[in-house]
Amino acid sequence: MPLTPLDIHNKEFTRRLRGYDEDEVNEFLDQVIKDYESIIRENKELSNQLMTLQERLDHFTNIEETLSKTIIVAQETADEVKNNAKKESQLIIKEAEKNADRIINEALSKSRKIAIETEELRKQASIYRTRFRTLVEAQLELLSQDDWDALESREVREEVF
Repeated sequence: MPLTPLDIHNKEFTRRLRGYDEDEVNEFLDQVIKDYESIIRENKELSNQLMTLQERLDHFTNIEETLSKTIIVAQETADEVKNNAKKESQLIIKEAEKNADRIINEALSKSRKIAIETEELRKQASIYRTRFRTLVEAQLELLSQDDWDALESREVREEVF
C-alpha cells in the first residue's frame, strides 16, 4: 500500500543518544510531504487528463468507425442506384426498340396495303378508261352510221307535212 502524506507526517522515529537533529528531520519530512502531495496532485491531474483524452479518443474512434461505415453504405447505395439506373435504361431502350419495330412493321404493312390499293385503283381506272373509250367509240360509230341521216331526213319530212 502506498504511503500517503499523512503517513509521512505522523511517522515517529525512535530516539537514540546520537540520533539525527529532530528539527532537521522534521523540516526534511515537511519538504518530502509537500513534494509527495505535489506529485500525488500532479498524478491525479495527469490521470484525469488521461481519462479525458481517452474518452475523446474513444469518441473520435467511434466517429471514425461511423464515418467508415457511412462511406461504405453510401458507396454501396451509389453502386446500387447506378446498377438500377443502368438496368432501367436498358429496359427503356428495349421497350423503345420494340415500339420502333412495331411502328416500322405497321408502317410497312400500311405501305404495302396502300401500294396494293393504289395498284387496284390503277387497274380499275384503266378498266374504266377502256370501257369508257369503248362506249364513246361505240356512240361515235352509231353517230357516224347512215341511219342517222335517214332518221334526220324523216323527221324533216314529217314536220313539213
